[in-house]
Amino acid sequence: MISVEEALERIQQHATPRASRLMQATESLGCVLAADIQSDVDSPPHDKALMDGYAVVATDIEPGVELSIREEVTAGDVPTKRVAPGTATRIMTGAPIPDGADAVVMVERTELIGGDESVVRINSDNVKSGQNIMPRGQSIRSGDVVLRTGRTIRPIEMGVLAECGATEISVYPRPSVAILSTGNELVAPDTRPKAGQIRNSNGPMLEALAQRAGGTAVNLGVGRDERDDLEQLVRSGLREDVLVLSGGVSAGVLDLVPEVLAANGVEQVFHKVHLKPGKPVWFGIKSDAKGDKLVFGLPGNPVSSLVCFELFVRPALGSLAGQDFSSIERRTAHLATRHSRYSDRPTYFPARLFECAGQLQVEPLAWKGSADLRTLADANCLALFPPSDSAFAEGDAIEVFLL
Repeated sequence: MISVEEALERIQQHATPRASRLMQATESLGCVLAADIQSDVDSPPHDKALMDGYAVVATDIEPGVELSIREEVTAGDVPTKRVAPGTATRIMTGAPIPDGADAVVMVERTELIGGDESVVRINSDNVKSGQNIMPRGQSIRSGDVVLRTGRTIRPIEMGVLAECGATEISVYPRPSVAILSTGNELVAPDTRPKAGQIRNSNGPMLEALAQRAGGTAVNLGVGRDERDDLEQLVRSGLREDVLVLSGGVSAGVLDLVPEVLAANGVEQVFHKVHLKPGKPVWFGIKSDAKGDKLVFGLPGNPVSSLVCFELFVRPALGSLAGQDFSSIERRTAHLATRHSRYSDRPTYFPARLFECAGQLQVEPLAWKGSADLRTLADANCLALFPPSDSAFAEGDAIEVFLL
């Protein structure tokens, strides 16, 4: 049995980024850039107005000055007349600044006079050159590297890509993740369980976890504790980048997963980790020219499955997708109550993290064990209690892992 840290080191050795490929930028949300993005234009492409108002010569302005209006320019138009002292151009937000003008006075500081609205009075003083103008290329210069390799594409980056004309980009693709729940006792969520049966909660939970971690989930359904059925489903799952199984990895009579995986060319890297819940977790690889296939056998109890996914599978998916191999985000918090459960293994305990009087505090929930998914639903973190044969006191500092 190995430690959590050693398990992570072994996984990281095999979780290398998949080959990059070209993708339409519109489909790249959540992917990681595999090549720098350069802009092919200046942004803005011209000196532009930052608000509705009047383009003027700054030195021409004093309170109450009256200027003749030369023309009106809206966004998308091109000015045709130069602004000279004694004149102004009515301008809208985003429109190009006409030649001769070097400032924009907001419309709220002006008033039209005369019946034909051809003259504007400026009710503003201290107008400075450059006021309310964004110069050409202030945001981006043509040729600038605007997004670098390794950047995850969020909605903000989608906008930057569009602004720079990057419609096809090189990215690390999302890893495909096959999800297989095993067990004769499992029935579909829309089925009312009979005696000896339970609904398959692991499948939907693991599928959602894989999607949230940036993977593309492939649901293989339920595998019965029969060699032929498991063989067929495992072969199907090994077509994907990652195969995640739940159940069948302990020491029971029907725990067939490790030997079925071995029969299909999967090499065991480790089996059993020094933690609670999740001790029976299994990890192996199947060598492939395009990159090792990663196989995780998670315990069947749902809380064990979730803990092992968050600790081991999620960082592996991130690494395959071009991100850093990083463990679940953690904080240090102080116990809000005394905790008296003892264990000879590090225990990841469902808990609530909150702030009180400027201090992060954590309260362990009334968790009833690795089958108690209901209590886990009330948790926003896992409190890590190191091995101990004595109680943890209120106020003790411990690590918490954010869910």
